[in-house]
Amino acid sequence: MRRRPSVCIPRVQMEKAVGKQQQGRFFFLVSLSILFWFLIFYFHFSVIGGGTVEEQEELISYHSEPSKTVSQPKEYPFTRALRTSQNTSDPCGGRYIYVHDLPPKFNEQMLKECKTLSLWTNMCKFTTNAGLGPPLENEQGVFSNTGWYATNQFAVDVIFSNRMKQYECLTRDSSLAAAIFVPFYAGFDISRYLWGYNISVRDSASLELVDWLTKRPEWNVMGGRDHFLVAGRITWDFRRLTDLDPNWGNKLLFLPAARNMSMLVVESSPWNANDFGIPYPTYFHPAKDSEVLIWQDRMRKLKRQWLFSFAGAPRPDNPKSIRGQIIDQCKKSKVCKLLECDFGESKCHSPSSIMQMFQSSLFCLQPQGDSYTRRSAFDSMLAGCIPVFFHPGSAYTQYTWHLPRNYSTYSVFIPEDDIRKRNVSIEDRLKQVSPEQVNIMREEVIGLIPRLIYADPRSKLDTLEDAFDVAVQAIIDKVTLLRKDIIEGRDNNDFVEELSWKYALLEEGQRSVGAHEWDPFFSKPKDAGSGDSGKSSAVIGQNSWKNEQRDHS
Repeated sequence: MRRRPSVCIPRVQMEKAVGKQQQGRFFFLVSLSILFWFLIFYFHFSVIGGGTVEEQEELISYHSEPSKTVSQPKEYPFTRALRTSQNTSDPCGGRYIYVHDLPPKFNEQMLKECKTLSLWTNMCKFTTNAGLGPPLENEQGVFSNTGWYATNQFAVDVIFSNRMKQYECLTRDSSLAAAIFVPFYAGFDISRYLWGYNISVRDSASLELVDWLTKRPEWNVMGGRDHFLVAGRITWDFRRLTDLDPNWGNKLLFLPAARNMSMLVVESSPWNANDFGIPYPTYFHPAKDSEVLIWQDRMRKLKRQWLFSFAGAPRPDNPKSIRGQIIDQCKKSKVCKLLECDFGESKCHSPSSIMQMFQSSLFCLQPQGDSYTRRSAFDSMLAGCIPVFFHPGSAYTQYTWHLPRNYSTYSVFIPEDDIRKRNVSIEDRLKQVSPEQVNIMREEVIGLIPRLIYADPRSKLDTLEDAFDVAVQAIIDKVTLLRKDIIEGRDNNDFVEELSWKYALLEEGQRSVGAHEWDPFFSKPKDAGSGDSGKSSAVIGQNSWKNEQRDHS
């Protein structure tokens, strides 16, 4: 039997075949490994980590191509804070506030020495109930049964700080903070030293505060540009122009560090960029949404017997004031209600009398007082009364966070010169507004009520935003925009601080300003603090305090 001869395969060919099989297996294992790691990272960052698509792709690329260098974006000290807004599962993402734990001498110690806070007013009773003051009685039925207090118009310092304690997104980790709050009672601080004290005493707390802040690590993140504080007085009390003892106020807002911070005041300067106007406190501080909604509904249903009204006193020492002419026009009109607030007129200091008059009027006149603004404007809007302004600095350039930019939707504007020089009839001007338009404007005013009041600091509204909420969100938006500008390399070299009031009126996305119809109202230099009035800021501050003295004499 013959055997079939075996096939002889060369050794070289056998080694090549085996090599191909091993190489194929190697590439198969490598591909399988890459797929495995791809699935691992995809599952981690998509399902567990919640990272963005760009972050996932960057990490996957890094691990699948270890030899390739990935360029990392530049990190800033506030990068972590910005990233919190990307976490959709965190209701506080992008909204965290860090509060400095200041030494008590900057806040609580002042309340313990409340008798020293004002020469003419016992502020001890006004600092009770978390800054709201004593509850108001409702014998005449003007108020609702709950939420009404005899609140001092300069008590925002303590009200705001106590509201901050109820803020739902506080953090003890400053690296998460969208903004940093400084609970310094700046308004109470200056109110104790304005009369009879030299500049060293008036400036002492402000200088100590700045020294304390600038030594904190939180300050170094943005040089204080993410910090904000509140002062319940007009800006002119904090803008002393010289270091001479006779000059008014302290220099808090002129300190280099304070120029970086944001200061919330009841009246801001048109020519400076480091202060922002927030509403004066009214008498209404609801603890529940329902209290606000019931009050709004009540204001809608009121029958208003007067076309317009005015509560105030003349300014005979100011020849450019139009208050005297307004009072004369009101006295001569059969459709105007007047509450004269000069010496001896007790009704003008009665919250019940004032609110009752506003509730019975369609329009409420709000001319300048000793400064641009008045608490009365907010009391009148709380009553559903349409405000009539005579200077844009009384509201339109002040409270741009809280009031609509389109002022004609909720108010009437009559330029001061129309009254001062042209003797325009206020009654005739208001009668030109149709009943249909009056209803639309009044509904707009009533709709604004929640964002113009400060809720009870010991509680929090559920769904409605109050004046505190609006201000805090505005600060967060301001700081966030600044941080994004830093990251994207956008500078602000074209900003002109003297035109700050114009920038406040810009719509979102706008950055440049030009000529404006209100230029004549703000054409005076900085030390002419009341625009057309021609007064210096010091005189404004002094007169404001003299008026406070008169109100409580």
